[in-house]
Amino acid sequence: MMRTIHFTKMHAAGNDYIYVYGQNFKASDAVRQAPTWCDRHKGIGADGIVLINPSHKADFKMEMFNADGSQGMMCGNAARCIGSFVASRGYAKDFDITLETASGIKLLHIDDATGNISVNMGQPSFSVPSQFRPRKEDVIPVSLRGNFVSMGNPHYVIFVEDIEAVNLEVTGMMLEHAACFPAAANIEFAQLLGDDCIRMRVWERGSGVTMACGTGACATAVAAISRFALNREQTIIMDGGSVKVSWDGDEVLLTGDAVEVYNGKIDIE
Repeated sequence: MMRTIHFTKMHAAGNDYIYVYGQNFKASDAVRQAPTWCDRHKGIGADGIVLINPSHKADFKMEMFNADGSQGMMCGNAARCIGSFVASRGYAKDFDITLETASGIKLLHIDDATGNISVNMGQPSFSVPSQFRPRKEDVIPVSLRGNFVSMGNPHYVIFVEDIEAVNLEVTGMMLEHAACFPAAANIEFAQLLGDDCIRMRVWERGSGVTMACGTGACATAVAAISRFALNREQTIIMDGGSVKVSWDGDEVLLTGDAVEVYNGKIDIE
């Protein structure tokens, strides 16, 4: 039996997802449809699928799935898009919105003057969970050794002198599934441009090269601030755009815009 699913394509700094709000479209559907829908040549084209549904714990619930159908735990850019989505349609009752995610409840704030959305991403962790513990970090060449930071999902941040010289497709794929990351990891390459500005490129687990990554931007800022004693607020410049990340030593705040690209519908069985 065919079903018609209505969706919204949105992006934040070029990190684009297909958003499905409150329909008969479940996690199992997202897992099954993601590889087809996310195909940029034969499908809608996106970095993944995000479901927005009611929550018993917060105002809304987010479930996000990577382009390969694997489920992700948290996406800062998707969270910002959800804030814009529910606010623009009058679903949100306030400029402050609580969002249930697989990494806990996140607080969103919408700046009515600028349209920017901030997400309190919580506290970063430098303690590597057992499933991501680098048991054999010596499998990574010394030139690619980095800093592990968890923002509710695992990131490995590598600082380089020339980010444009990095072959992200080759190196990112190699490191995502390195033996030291049994459950895979997101890989960021970062180049310092000053005390408050960082250029970053990302390989996301389950999606590959993406234009931006919100949790990756946060992980990069935290790693740089803690390692190089930089300013507490950083501009992170990614392939698809820029975001602001501030870290007071406790919680991380991610701020940037969110753009609605178009609405559509698609039939599935």
